[in-house]
Amino acid sequence: MTFDCTELGTQCVELWAIDAQGNADYCETYVIVQDNLGNCPSPDHINVAGALKTELSDGVEEGTVYIDGTSTFAPPYSYFDLSDTLGVYAVTNSVPLAATFVIAPEKDDNPLNGVTTYDLVLISKHILGIEPLDSPYKMIAADANKSGSITTFDIVEIRKLILGIYTDLPNNSSWRFVDKAFQFPNLNNPFQTAFPETISVADAMATQIGEDFVGVKIGDVNNTSVANATMPAEERTAATALFDVEDRKVKAGETFEVTFEAAEQLKGFQFTMLLNGLETVGVVESDNVTASNFGLVFEDAATVSIDGAQQFTLRFKALKSGKLSEMLGVSGAITRAEAYPLTNHQSPITKMGVAFRFSGKIPTLVGIGFELYQNQPNPFVNKTSIGFFLPEAAEATLSIFDETGRVVYQQKGQFAKGENTIALDRALLNTTGMLYYKLETAMDSDTKKMIQAR
Repeated sequence: MTFDCTELGTQCVELWAIDAQGNADYCETYVIVQDNLGNCPSPDHINVAGALKTELSDGVEEGTVYIDGTSTFAPPYSYFDLSDTLGVYAVTNSVPLAATFVIAPEKDDNPLNGVTTYDLVLISKHILGIEPLDSPYKMIAADANKSGSITTFDIVEIRKLILGIYTDLPNNSSWRFVDKAFQFPNLNNPFQTAFPETISVADAMATQIGEDFVGVKIGDVNNTSVANATMPAEERTAATALFDVEDRKVKAGETFEVTFEAAEQLKGFQFTMLLNGLETVGVVESDNVTASNFGLVFEDAATVSIDGAQQFTLRFKALKSGKLSEMLGVSGAITRAEAYPLTNHQSPITKMGVAFRFSGKIPTLVGIGFELYQNQPNPFVNKTSIGFFLPEAAEATLSIFDETGRVVYQQKGQFAKGENTIALDRALLNTTGMLYYKLETAMDSDTKKMIQAR
């Protein structure tokens, strides 16, 4: 017998036996006709669509949504789509009719998106029972180590990310997605029962729409992450938090301690400290300040993230002679420089800039100068953002070069004092591989590398 693609499935056949004398008999049995190599024309297809949105209904862009499944007597299949700026994904005319499949979203880039020391302030309050997080999604965001609970170890993990010690969380992804239709049995403890991070569909006989997920940015418990390119960048800093430092001359080889004290009460603060001819050799621990509040693994820099304390003391060794006010600086290059005033109760929280104020007959103020930041995410597929800091409002030009030095994109404009961001779309560059970007003003310029993935 010969079977063709119209006879996939179970077919009844007769099995005959005949001897040399012509005696014969038969029985009925079954043959399962399969197309394991996918050579038959595809059956009717259905569409599968939905959206990835945050708790605040902002679309999560560039989430990869996988649809993996099986169809009777056909090989397994796998499709995917990237969500757009509204968070919408759609796999059209691909999934076979009557198929069984699983929808699983993923997004694992830019882990610092929306994550700051102020999140640690809020997580600490939750752990202490002072101010519990008010939604199950915020609690999932606080579970940095994916242990199914919120503990001080989650604070340790997130702080390492902020300090630049981690480039990503070792036991978690940047985003998690929860089936929007799921109802948490206990809103005060989302970990009481397992919550679904995929959607399963069995024997789909019609188009499946509304297969939605709630996106949770891990580490961001105050909803400040930028989920898509249409959302505005973070608010600019208001005012500056000053840290008083006693200025003095130091000699090469000298080991000494320096105390940094906030001039006003702060809920928390973070920044990168630039070291010019200094080496950090230790931390003088005190209440709410330990070695875990610092990143001391960088050349010519140290990172700081502190909540619950108004001062800290570091121990330095002078690699050359000089004056402290000329050897210590503030930066946002590794850990972004920002502080959170104690008296502010607005939502979102007001951020302040950071500067050192060195004592003397005429106090010396040292703040952030011109800085070009690493693009995020990097490498990137479709979109990335380039951040930079201007000490004063100025005209700036961003130029993108390929490996041959050819300019593939350029943007010029007037930019405000403080942090600024330029969004780049793959279509603007029309190239892939290693790229270089340069930011120029009348007074300063800097260049960095980035990778455009295929």
